[in-house]
Formats: sequence, C-alpha cells, structure tokens
Amino acid sequence: MWLKINPGSGVPIYIQLMEQIKHSIAIGSIRPGDQLPTIRNLAHELVINPNTVARVYRELEFEKVLELRHGAGVFVADRPANKDRSDMIQAVQPHFRKAVEQGTAAGMSEEQMRALFESEIDRSKSTGRKGK
Repeated sequence: MWLKINPGSGVPIYIQLMEQIKHSIAIGSIRPGDQLPTIRNLAHELVINPNTVARVYRELEFEKVLELRHGAGVFVADRPANKDRSDMIQAVQPHFRKAVEQGTAAGMSEEQMRALFESEIDRSKSTGRKGK
C-alpha cells in the first residue's frame, strides 16, 4: 500500500492521509483519472475509522484534487491545480533532498531535521513570507 499512517507521529491521521494523497499526485505516483480505493477498503487497509477516510475524500473533493463519482468511486481529478502543484513540488524537491542529505551528513536525526524545518516555516510565517 502506498499510504502509511503513523498514529504516534502527533500529526492527525486525516492530515497525514490528505498530505500523502496530494504528494502521491504531485510526484506522479497516482495520476489524473486513477481510481482510489473505496472508503471502506482504504479504512480497512490502514486500520482507521471509515469516517476519517470519508472526511479526507470530501476535503480533497472540495479542493478539486479528487472527484467523487457516485456509484463509480473516487478518482484523481484532471485539473490544472494538480499539475500546478506537481510542477511546484518537482521544482522544489531537489532542494529538500539536498537539505536532508546535508542534515544526515552532519549527523542530524530525522526528528531534529523535522523540528528545524517546522521552525523555518514558523519563522517564515512570522516575517510575512507565506508559502501557498
């Protein structure tokens, strides 16, 4: 299964699921038109509440990332927003990869790198430079 939930991460499960689906679309693991598992099947595979999956699918439908076709299933939307997001991630991903490589080479743990990244996001917000 391409989705992995970490209940101990401190990040709400629905956020983990939403971000993983968006990331999978952005990097091309799943493409526009691809069908996602049903709510029941995905909840069963991830051992989470079906209401959580339904919430994620509804939110991603609202964001026009997914299309819920009644009677047919859930599909990745064929929208420019997905392509724009994919282009953006592909442009920035090498910088993140290099930062992770440098942090690892310096002996930083995953936890330290995450904390540093989150503090940089917070700093960016406080100085008025907002990411979209």
